[in-house]
Amino acid sequence: MEFIETGRISDHEKLKKEVPLGLLELLSIPGVGPKKAKLFYERLGVKSIGDLEEAARKGMLAGLPGVGAKTEEKILKGILLWRKSRERRSLGRILPLAQEIINRLKESPSVRRISPAGSLRRMKDTVKDLDILVVSTEPMDVMERFVSFPFVMEVLGMGPTKSSILTKDAFQIDLRVVPEESFGAALQYFTGSKNHNIHLRQIAVKRGLKVSEYGVFKESSNEKIAGYTEEEVYEALGLVWIPPELREDRGEIEAALEGRLPKLLELSDIKGDLHIHSKWSDGAHTVEELIQKAIEKGYKYIAITDHSKSLGVARGLDEERLLSQIEEIRSIQQRYNSIKIFAGIEVDILQDGSLDLPNEILSKLDIVIASVHSGFNMSQEEMTHRICKALSNPYVDILGHPTGRLLEERNGYPVDIMTVIQKAREEGVALEINAYPQRLDLNDVNAKIAKESGVKLAINTDAHTFGQLDFMVFGVATARRGWIEKEDVINAWEVDELIKWLNS
Repeated sequence: MEFIETGRISDHEKLKKEVPLGLLELLSIPGVGPKKAKLFYERLGVKSIGDLEEAARKGMLAGLPGVGAKTEEKILKGILLWRKSRERRSLGRILPLAQEIINRLKESPSVRRISPAGSLRRMKDTVKDLDILVVSTEPMDVMERFVSFPFVMEVLGMGPTKSSILTKDAFQIDLRVVPEESFGAALQYFTGSKNHNIHLRQIAVKRGLKVSEYGVFKESSNEKIAGYTEEEVYEALGLVWIPPELREDRGEIEAALEGRLPKLLELSDIKGDLHIHSKWSDGAHTVEELIQKAIEKGYKYIAITDHSKSLGVARGLDEERLLSQIEEIRSIQQRYNSIKIFAGIEVDILQDGSLDLPNEILSKLDIVIASVHSGFNMSQEEMTHRICKALSNPYVDILGHPTGRLLEERNGYPVDIMTVIQKAREEGVALEINAYPQRLDLNDVNAKIAKESGVKLAINTDAHTFGQLDFMVFGVATARRGWIEKEDVINAWEVDELIKWLNS
């Protein structure tokens, strides 16, 4: 009641005064839990991440109870990763924020056109800051709305053409009001990337043109010939419109000039999700609830792929429980004609490269995803051998989140991804683009390499709740950045084609 009436809780406020604010921030560092944070505070007076870094660099942590040289080194690496995560935020965090801002600004009747720009519009896996462009008949009305949002911590600047704010977690957002006749040029310019735009300007110079955020102009007469839409801008340079996800100067301009841009995968191409967890392990919903939700989404098939037994923390399935789950799935299937339900497993790849369940059990499943969930501290050679051995198992269909990275938390484990891609091609195993926003693994670069190597991909959400099924948008965005087309993705295929591939 106190919180509802005042927005505060007095006991909570007292606790906040007793615990230094920076001490809680220590828990953001991988390898530092509450016990270690308390230890460092009481023994060394560490009250902030800065204090922790200084103590670690001086070798003051090693020797404390439960802390050795390796732990100290791990904490230093964790601090470096934390600093990098503060510089760039994951796409999964920023896209919903951008959508909220745009929806709020659209409530103003003065807004005629609006779009995000920058690396968010290119759907990069991490975003340094956010640019939003708007055409408005009342610029100051839009700016006043923007700087008054509840998540604003500080207004860095405000004017009729540009305003900048910092959110409460220190993320910068810039709002620019541009003339309607230049909106396309400004959108192209501020979307980038820098290298893509430099390449475009080089083409413009050869054509006697100049390109800026205001439009495309003839060099000789300064006559404006394009700018209202992005399509106009590219057409003026002799190009077809290039999707934002491709604009990294990785060959997309040459492809546009030669008429060989890929027909990128669309979210609507996805026919089903092949990596979903149920209540049988660490998911929040029953199998039947997940099936009903998948039908609501218009899916033609889904796979239930709970964890295997060695992942005890996730209530992984042993042989007996898995056989019971398969029986339940087969029984439920009889009541649903509009969707195919695949019985699957996300089986752990053990440290020696063997799988967590015997082939006798795996052979009874429709889909087997093999994933690494533990034992990350191996050499690159050992990890690569471990994964490649797993790919040799005849029942493995998909390699789950192949590099094990967690954006803003940890780098991937050391692995020779080129060797893994080659092995996947040899064994006919698909590589997963895990759409969970903290993973996006494979990343875009490796997805493109996989495609060029003839390896098929599966874009899955790894969903544990209904809401996470919507993460598919992030996986598709990653695929698009990797030049991926519908035919490259096994869960963009019709069910008969997918079944044929699985059986082969």
